[in-house]
Amino acid sequence: MFICLYTLLLFYRLQAKAEKTLCRTMGEPKYPLLSKDGDLTIGGIFAIHSKETLPSFEFTQKPQLLSCTSVTLRDFRLAQIMIFAIEEINKSESFLPNVSIGYKIYDTCSSILSSMSATMSMMNDQDSAAGERCNGQYPLHAIIGETESSATVILSRTTGPFKIPVISHSASCECLSNRKEYPSFFRTAASDYHQSRALAYIVKHLGWSWVGAVNSDNDYGNDGMAIFLKTAQEEGICVEYSEKFYRTEPEKLLKVVDIMKKGTAKVIVAFVSFLEMGLLIEQLSIQNITGLQVIGVKSWVASNEYITPKSFPVIGGALGFALRKINIEGFSDYVIKRFWDTAFPCTERDGNSSQNILNCDRYQDLLVLKNYNEDVTEYRYSSYVYKAVYAVAYALHSLLKCKEQQGCEKDLTIQPQQVVEALKKVNFTVKFGDQVWFDSTGAAVAQYEVVNWQQDSDGSFHFKPVGYYDASKPPHQRFVLNTENIIWAGGQLEKPRSVCSESCPSGTRKAAQKGRPVCCYDCIPCAEGEISNATDSNNCKQCPVKYWSNAEKNECVLKAVEFLSFTEVMGIVLVFFSLFGIGLTVQVATLFYSKKDTPIVKANNSELSFLLLFSLTLCFLCSLTFIGRPTEWSCMLRHTAFGITFVLCISCVLGKTIVVLMAFKATLPGNNVMKWFGPLQQRLSVLAFTFIQVLICVIWVKISPPFPYENMKYYKEKIILECSLGSTIGFWAVLGYIGLLALLCFILAFLARTLPDNFNEAKFITFSMLIFCAVWITFIPAYVSSPGKFTVAVEIFAILASSFGLLCCIFAPKCYIILFKPEQNTKQHVMGKM
Repeated sequence: MFICLYTLLLFYRLQAKAEKTLCRTMGEPKYPLLSKDGDLTIGGIFAIHSKETLPSFEFTQKPQLLSCTSVTLRDFRLAQIMIFAIEEINKSESFLPNVSIGYKIYDTCSSILSSMSATMSMMNDQDSAAGERCNGQYPLHAIIGETESSATVILSRTTGPFKIPVISHSASCECLSNRKEYPSFFRTAASDYHQSRALAYIVKHLGWSWVGAVNSDNDYGNDGMAIFLKTAQEEGICVEYSEKFYRTEPEKLLKVVDIMKKGTAKVIVAFVSFLEMGLLIEQLSIQNITGLQVIGVKSWVASNEYITPKSFPVIGGALGFALRKINIEGFSDYVIKRFWDTAFPCTERDGNSSQNILNCDRYQDLLVLKNYNEDVTEYRYSSYVYKAVYAVAYALHSLLKCKEQQGCEKDLTIQPQQVVEALKKVNFTVKFGDQVWFDSTGAAVAQYEVVNWQQDSDGSFHFKPVGYYDASKPPHQRFVLNTENIIWAGGQLEKPRSVCSESCPSGTRKAAQKGRPVCCYDCIPCAEGEISNATDSNNCKQCPVKYWSNAEKNECVLKAVEFLSFTEVMGIVLVFFSLFGIGLTVQVATLFYSKKDTPIVKANNSELSFLLLFSLTLCFLCSLTFIGRPTEWSCMLRHTAFGITFVLCISCVLGKTIVVLMAFKATLPGNNVMKWFGPLQQRLSVLAFTFIQVLICVIWVKISPPFPYENMKYYKEKIILECSLGSTIGFWAVLGYIGLLALLCFILAFLARTLPDNFNEAKFITFSMLIFCAVWITFIPAYVSSPGKFTVAVEIFAILASSFGLLCCIFAPKCYIILFKPEQNTKQHVMGKM
């Protein structure tokens, strides 16, 4: 019981102590640079100054507040446009009619340290009197800012646990699209996912495959460059180097500049924050590095502060994506007059008291801008701050259930989480026509203008719009670039080239260089029979079976068809000898016919002689069938005609040989063999021998006849049009039969070689058969080994050679006697030795 009472007493004391807890701010508070009270408060955080002076850290006294110098005109204008939009809303009778919006704008001095200090001060109500209890009310309902992604990441992580919505006008790092880590973050600008991919598209569109890459070593630069590198790889763009630096690392900056100077890439993609780009341009100017085509991003590419006579020689002709330039009506006049009268906390009318001088000390560098507004229309981020303020106002208008005639329910308590949910639903159109809404990641639609740094004839500089990128359009219409209006690096009108290796022309293929990016390659000519009909082909294509590559290897053309034709030199020569043989044979036949009653013609079996001359004529004629384009009929005719005519010829010679032998055997007493081999038997023997060859040819043609064949095995670059044998057995049977008869004839003639000289026709037959056999024995290896049309030429040569051999050896001696030795053309002389 005692323990229970003690426990209850302890809880009571703890509760009483908690109720007496007072709100206390530790350390010196950081006050806003610009502020105004209102029923609802919107915070603003901008880098109005760019340089920060750290206090002394000797730990002998309390550290003083950080001091800032060097005005960043761009961010000061953003603070002004925020106030301008709030005052515009406060004046509206239909929009938050009975509610006034206040603001607290802090200066981060472009420092992470000051940014953290400003964020913490913004989330704490500095006006709370000591002794007031913490009432759980939030001192502001939304924050506009920051400009840079890294600072915005810190801001969003700090405010995230308190569900305070942050709407950035410029922070575009893709990392901020993560709704799990940044559930209360919104932005009126698009994510860098689109800009990074668009950078790769513009490089690809302009035909550059070899680039250098430089980025800021912060969230903005690292995330943006990572997306660009991935997209570049997908688009076949090679990156020679990818370097990064931060504004506080001068050694790294010098290293980056040195790499850019030594690199071979003529195009540089600079995904660099605003301040880092200023340092980079300064170093490029100092080292006079010119001729580089720089592709920039929205953070710096449309900045008037950087397009100067000093920077233009090194970075003139720069190309990049910028936010659309929108002129907000009334703002230009506002920054000259009304802002200084109503919103600026220190004016010349405040008097000259020491207290006023002390309060105005921090504003002295801003007062010099009082009468200057020439830059107002050039700042492209102004409209995005304007849209951010209106987005918050529309969310508050919805939460307070405002009605035009009845006003708003001012007594409602609005929690930041409610503002976050309301921002997700806003969808409105601002006065200059842009529609404002947030996608599932809290970002707006990507809409960029492509600008080009150009110099006019009067020496002035400007940003020339040369295209656009609009992610709201269909994929094939999103990116448009007018290259005719672009002035390139160094003032050149011709687009610079930036490739590791020159394009491989048609007829070649790319071969990667070992250890180097894929854009570095050698151009290898396509192999025979392969083509590439486009530039930069990775592989050569094989031509179809009946096609072959032309000399340039860029087109497949029909293969040349080769056959022994009548028009070529070889064909003409062979036709000449064939016709010469025919003419010679006809002359011999004519001579024999005119001298048919002379003893030398009668003694040599004139009937077989005339039949032999006829068959020799056919032999010479059949050689002509081997010349010309092979057809189905010519293929069958040439081989069968050859076989039959030669058998007829050899049969006649064999018959003459047998007649010679029989004639001398018949002179022996009691021998009457000639009655068994008279004229009838001679005709029948020739007919029988020839019929056997005809039978072989008929069987060959019926079973597997010769046919035209396109031979593409011997020559790859041309087609040999030849006659396929069909059945090789049939061909060699025809040839073998001719050889058998020739061998038999040769043996019989050889046996008759010792007959009387004056009538020794057997010697001439022996010699003719020797030539015949020698020709055809030589023909076999020559026929097998000769390529293409030479195979046919060898066969024709064998036919002509053997035909001329028979004609000359058998008939030349007799023609000589008839023509030049007529005195020997007598029966006595022919029968002399008998």
